[in-house]
Amino acid sequence: MREMADFLRSRRDRLRPEAVGLPAYGRRRVPGLRRAEVAQLAGISPDYYMRLEQGHPVRPSPSVLDALARALRLDADERDHLYRLARAEPAPLRRRADEEVVPGVHRLLERLDTVPAYVLNGRLDVLAWNAMAAALVTDFAAMPRRNLVWYAFCDPRARSFYVDWETMARQGVAHLRAATGRDPGDPATRELIEELTGRSEEFRTWWTWQDVKGPGAGRKEFRHPEVGRLTLDYVAMLLPGTLDQQLVTYTAPAGTPSQAALDRLAVLAAGRSEAP
Repeated sequence: MREMADFLRSRRDRLRPEAVGLPAYGRRRVPGLRRAEVAQLAGISPDYYMRLEQGHPVRPSPSVLDALARALRLDADERDHLYRLARAEPAPLRRRADEEVVPGVHRLLERLDTVPAYVLNGRLDVLAWNAMAAALVTDFAAMPRRNLVWYAFCDPRARSFYVDWETMARQGVAHLRAATGRDPGDPATRELIEELTGRSEEFRTWWTWQDVKGPGAGRKEFRHPEVGRLTLDYVAMLLPGTLDQQLVTYTAPAGTPSQAALDRLAVLAAGRSEAP
């Protein structure tokens, strides 16, 4: 536990009292916060914190580690390091608001102007997308529920859009099942499951199979009403600093009919974006 003790002391030494809302009066023998001040900010006893800094064999709980991370103003990397030192495991990621996609990812989607791309969360809500993704799949902004599992089961167009609709729908169910494992009490996930259970016998059947699936890579086939059939390779990449957000892109090998169809789709998407 010596490494954790040294790390805590170094983080304490760098913080000035005024930076955390404490008075700076009186003579101080330490460059930063006192141990008792850190304990006060974290809501733990000074004796317990002293034992941590002295390297005693103490295994603090996740709630204590999170309290220390807040008290010491640790960033995400420092918080993760503290967890690994204290518990030999990474820190659980903090959940962002479902709709919160960082500006840099939005800009990346815009730059991918010839590649269909969108950002999903674990239950496959579409959080952000570019014009090519909307041109390929559907007008996400107009969806009653902006979710790909809901689209598969509740929008009649999905059954003709996905060449192998059953496989796609079952994969969506498996993604949704995995999302319940990461955050069992999430009310939005539970609400979606209840709606799909009430609307689709197929969903009810496949939900009982307990299949799970996470982000990955593969191939999907689409039957597009304007550019015809496309066979596209997809890659789903987890975004750093998020619990379950993933950036999904679709591409085709150069010189293939599918790439030619994507090129035609790009022209259509550009025309629609320029329309008043």
